[in-house]
Amino acid sequence: MRYKNIPKELFESNREKLRKELKPHALLVVNANDVMPTNSDGSMRFRQNSDLFYLTGVDQEETILVMCPDFPDERYREVLFVRETSEMIAIWEGHKLTKQEAREKTGIQTVLWVSEFQKVFNLMMLMGDTEYVYLNTNDHYRADNPVETREGRFVKWCLEKFPLHKYERLAPIMHRLRSVKSQHELDLMQRACDITDAGFRRVLKFVKPGVKEYEIEAEYVHEFLRRGSRGFAYEPIIASGTNSCVLHYLENNQVCQDGDLLLLDVGAEYANYNADLTRTIPVNGRFSKRQKEVYNAVLRVKRHAYSLLRPGVKYYEYHKQIQQFTEQELIGLKLIDKTDIKNQDRDKPLFMKYFMHGTSHQLGLDVHDVGSMYHEMREGQVWTVEPGIYIREEGLGVRIENNVVIGKEGVHDLMKNIPEEVEEIEHIMNS
Repeated sequence: MRYKNIPKELFESNREKLRKELKPHALLVVNANDVMPTNSDGSMRFRQNSDLFYLTGVDQEETILVMCPDFPDERYREVLFVRETSEMIAIWEGHKLTKQEAREKTGIQTVLWVSEFQKVFNLMMLMGDTEYVYLNTNDHYRADNPVETREGRFVKWCLEKFPLHKYERLAPIMHRLRSVKSQHELDLMQRACDITDAGFRRVLKFVKPGVKEYEIEAEYVHEFLRRGSRGFAYEPIIASGTNSCVLHYLENNQVCQDGDLLLLDVGAEYANYNADLTRTIPVNGRFSKRQKEVYNAVLRVKRHAYSLLRPGVKYYEYHKQIQQFTEQELIGLKLIDKTDIKNQDRDKPLFMKYFMHGTSHQLGLDVHDVGSMYHEMREGQVWTVEPGIYIREEGLGVRIENNVVIGKEGVHDLMKNIPEEVEEIEHIMNS
């Protein structure tokens, strides 16, 4: 673990919020993610199930949380199952949580080995008047799950073994709870943003004509790791020249050329929470007149977005206003004109050629965090704000992105200290 211990009160509070949402005589189960294989005997780095981390803070494979708030025996109202360690595991893989360490980390007093799960689970299902069973699935609207998960296998097993219980979806409740961040969570996200800031400032002093995109990637990861991050929150986009017009460019293998712009969509992870920053900078340290025009147009759109965000706003209504504002900026850049707009196909508006993606998404334990895009925004949610203008004919793409907390009457910018003005970026690059 590279990050500082998170107070167990965060996870106790999260479980209490969840407990209040459950029906009487309910039981719920949340499983850790699998350790995913690569080839031969290889495996990917473990990434914990976000819901399990939210409820326990445990960042270890094979962990299971069971909650049964109305169970007659208080010992079984919260049970955490963790992987039993051994001398061999300690030698080959390193330290695993002891039962006492798990209690201290989570605030859960009943900690058992995973080998005891089926016996105890059977007791809780059949001896505690359990009527409703909440099972967890990945219900993110963008999710595509070609690989069966540990949760998926458990759902199949549970439905087959206990077919007559009443089953409920846990995901909608978790989405509502996770969508609004506590102060503890905002502090962790601020740390992820501060680490991202340090990486960006390092890169500003490193970039020059002739450097390769992957060399810039290396500068970021060096700074992130030395500050306690496990690395990138998502695959970094380091896109120079015409690559800046490719929204999810991931090759990062080109040489940065004098006179080109460089789009950097790179964020750090800290304690499983994520930052999501985009900046666009001149490779040679000076924006050309045209580059500056486009950049400042995008910056105006971003600041206009800030003025719209507050509790009660609905995303798609807000996004439509941003599209209309961007349309006016495109007129100012002489990319479209009012006559074109008057005659355009309403189903294929002209601005979509230059601004074709969403303005914002929620952020947290997942980069595209859970929560409905149709619900009203709520105080305490964290959203990205990331307008862009992409002119493929000019090989020029600009996106600027910050992460903001929805406040009572506006937003708090977690990235307010990260350079975004043309003059500040140029000053640092040339200092």
